[in-house]
Amino acid sequence: MSQETSQAMGRNAGQAISKINTRELRDAFGAFMTGVTIVTTATDGGKPLGFTANSFSSVSLDPALLLVSIAKTSSNYQAFSTAGHFAINILAEGQKDLSNTFARPSDDRFANVSWQLSANRNPLIDDVSAWFDCTTHAVIDAGDHALIIGRVGAFHSAGFAGLGYYRGGYFTPARVSAEVIAGPKVIVNAIIAREDKVLLVKTAGNKWGLPSKAIGKEGADKALAEIFAKYQPDASASFIYSVYNNTETHYQYISFLCSAPDELASVGHVSGDASGQFVSLDDIETEAFQDNALASMLQRYRKENELKSYGLYFGDHSNGTVRPLHS
Repeated sequence: MSQETSQAMGRNAGQAISKINTRELRDAFGAFMTGVTIVTTATDGGKPLGFTANSFSSVSLDPALLLVSIAKTSSNYQAFSTAGHFAINILAEGQKDLSNTFARPSDDRFANVSWQLSANRNPLIDDVSAWFDCTTHAVIDAGDHALIIGRVGAFHSAGFAGLGYYRGGYFTPARVSAEVIAGPKVIVNAIIAREDKVLLVKTAGNKWGLPSKAIGKEGADKALAEIFAKYQPDASASFIYSVYNNTETHYQYISFLCSAPDELASVGHVSGDASGQFVSLDDIETEAFQDNALASMLQRYRKENELKSYGLYFGDHSNGTVRPLHS
């Protein structure tokens, strides 16, 4: 490539960039589905501050780092870029109103919010899906925004399904998925995970199976609620992990990947039903599961859980495809 051609391409590229429509660019960015967080800090005088943000990302495990983006035009910019500490509160699926409160101008966004002050003097909001208490690691200039990188000093995950955001609107992955599924020959399974173990129950044939429930007229949401009430009341659904038809029995099986709060990890057996138990999949032979389809699905889950990268299975009880999903 000649120098003249290279320079011409550079000029053309610069012209193309200068003509970008920021409204259309914002819409394109909105095609990326995210979670919703509230970023918080407190002034030296103890006044709590916070704003809603979906521009949050994990950065590093060692050291434990995360980041959030904030506009330089934001009224919160000066406080958050200089405070030296902040917290990320990941909202649960029922906290849409809380998200709206912190997204709108207000003299006191914390007026009707339950929260507590962290070790780093950051407000931690009650009943969120997870929180991260941070000190500021770096503030990086990034155009009309700044990237605030935080070093995680403490964190907590409650196991609640998170609140999602897509193209300018909220969605709740677990609930939306559950509401669209209903039928007389559909079985819901719950893969309730805690640490590296999965909740399993013994079937009539003394085989291992998943907690399950036939879907009635109320739909999958009701069936999941009954499973949680019986086996693990504090569990919550994250997303659909597998959908397959058994071509022999003509039943459809929907498996939800779920989680249980970390603080219950020391409990050996399942709340409310002694027939269920959290067990390591490494300790169970394939023939000990109730059928090959379940054994295959849990074998896939075991591998994907190690990588923290999950897929969604579609097919029948013997053949299908896995579509990658983000963890």
